[in-house]
Amino acid sequence: MRSLRPVILAAAGTAALLFAAGPAAGEDRPPVTVVDSLGRTVTVPGRVARILSLEPEVTRIVVALGAGDRLVGIDHFLRFNDHLFPLVFPAGASLPLVSNPAQDLSVEEALRLRPDVVFASPSESRLTGSVERKLRVPVVALASMGRFSGLLEEIRTLGRILDREARAGELIARFEETLRGLPGPAPEAEGPGRPTVYLAFWNSLVRTPVAYDPVDAAGGRNVAAGTAADYAGSPGVTVSLEKLLLWDPEVILVQGNYPPSDRRVTVEAVLRDPRLASLRAVRTGRVHYTFGYWYWWDPALALVETVYLARLFRPGTDPGFDLAAFGDGVFKDFYGVEGAFSALCRRLDCHAWTRE
Repeated sequence: MRSLRPVILAAAGTAALLFAAGPAAGEDRPPVTVVDSLGRTVTVPGRVARILSLEPEVTRIVVALGAGDRLVGIDHFLRFNDHLFPLVFPAGASLPLVSNPAQDLSVEEALRLRPDVVFASPSESRLTGSVERKLRVPVVALASMGRFSGLLEEIRTLGRILDREARAGELIARFEETLRGLPGPAPEAEGPGRPTVYLAFWNSLVRTPVAYDPVDAAGGRNVAAGTAADYAGSPGVTVSLEKLLLWDPEVILVQGNYPPSDRRVTVEAVLRDPRLASLRAVRTGRVHYTFGYWYWWDPALALVETVYLARLFRPGTDPGFDLAAFGDGVFKDFYGVEGAFSALCRRLDCHAWTRE
């Protein structure tokens, strides 16, 4: 692996400048028209001062763009279930809560907050139209759905909406530069050297994403790629054990983005499961944790996970590489905070498996 340390140092020198910039006060700006992830054409005001995001991935990107001070509310997931967001945006703890555990929006609270724009998930297409009618403000549905192209376009779109295009360009350049430094075959290559990979996500052995670009970019091949999702707007599919046995992956990745006490699927359980004993991944001990996502990414963590997987698929590559230091550098570049990745690993107890 080409060393990633210079990337950390070069980007860190610009972090303070990137976070200091913001929209110039008093400037008029024409409305911005975008096409969202549902294919809808949406026009938003040229000046967006009050943001209500119901989509955690969007909320994180808003913060990474340096516009976290424009957030006027927070959803239930980020307030109570996310282990990372409090580390990168402590101010979120004081934002009004706008949804319940089922992620249902409190329309009364949303009206009180007077947002200029609302961001929603494309997986809740009916909610998008309902919120737009009730609040009478533009609603933009955005999500990457496990695709880097979608994630980078999402960053670009939010940069346009929030008048933070320069910062969006910096984040995209950081992302692409790191991907170019990864070892192994190009994502579109076939044949030897690209291990077949099955992902057990969302605390289920039989739920798996139909697209997960960190695997492809790291030199693997997702066995579920091309499979139809369970429903429109879903990133995943439920498969049978027979299908998993037929795929016979060389590597199994278990989502580890939970504290150990909350994990219903574990590496140890997969290795001990007699139903899976014939799988190549089980027979060779190539069952590992990875970070994964809950239908939405943290953009910095997606980048760190890709570098982790590239090393996992090719043991011994760049043996002096320090993933914790690299991850802390990425999170500083994205969020301007120190030690966030190391702190996340302590919360998830993942230092052991990220050092494999």
